[in-house]
Amino acid sequence: MYRLLIGMLGFLLLADTTYVESVRKWQAHREAGLRKPDSWLTLVGLFWLKPGDNTIGSAASDDFVLPKDSAPAQLGKLRLEGKQVTFISSDGKSRNLSYDEDKPDIVHAGSISFYLIKRLDKIGIRVKDSNNPTLKNFKGLDFFPVNSSLHFEAHLVNDPKKIPILNILGQTEMQDSPGVVKFSYQGHEYGLRPIYEGKTLFFLFKDPTNKINTYQAGRMLNTPLPVDGKVDLDFNHSYNPPCTFTPYATCPLPPKENTLPFPVEAGEKRYGKGHADYSARS
Repeated sequence: MYRLLIGMLGFLLLADTTYVESVRKWQAHREAGLRKPDSWLTLVGLFWLKPGDNTIGSAASDDFVLPKDSAPAQLGKLRLEGKQVTFISSDGKSRNLSYDEDKPDIVHAGSISFYLIKRLDKIGIRVKDSNNPTLKNFKGLDFFPVNSSLHFEAHLVNDPKKIPILNILGQTEMQDSPGVVKFSYQGHEYGLRPIYEGKTLFFLFKDPTNKINTYQAGRMLNTPLPVDGKVDLDFNHSYNPPCTFTPYATCPLPPKENTLPFPVEAGEKRYGKGHADYSARS
């Protein structure tokens, strides 16, 4: 009996160690992604196109002004005609640009790159600079200690419908939601309503840690799609929206129903603000 108990304890310790290592691997992957030369940390501009010609370059007279150290005075112009956007470079060459969220047409010019984005009726360009000081000065991320008690086998209560998702531009877009994902924590049941992002469930949520330790507007979490109604809901994989790092993102905001009453002390902490202990100041 004693040996059996020791064996079971050893198995549990090994399982916990393996789980912690898997979360730390995810954390390392998350940070490595932000260090890439085309990450959110390289954003230097978000410009909304007006009909007709829109000049772009580092000259103050351009419609869209780029960093002087990275772009020529006149890079070219972007022509918006209806829903068609054509980039005409300073040497007269033209190129039609198409919008594809997963694989957009990208224009490269030295360390500068840009591509189209659409937000409802607005068409713009998102500009990145691989020499952006924000990337060069990146100090890394900070995370809560891995907390296995905030990893749940949740279940989906089917209630498919479209829900309004507000973004920081003030736009509201109706998004498909499959239902409510329910889980139990400390004797209480809670629910979050996800939307879809690719082949994942995408959660936008808030909790009391937003006051001090995590991003004020809330955090994000992706999970695999449900299997037999079960959802692997792990708050240790929670992360900050791009708006944490740059003013040039168009982040969606959590729906009101996705506000949890308890502090979710797991996952990514607020970036660059210090990380005081939540419980000591609540």
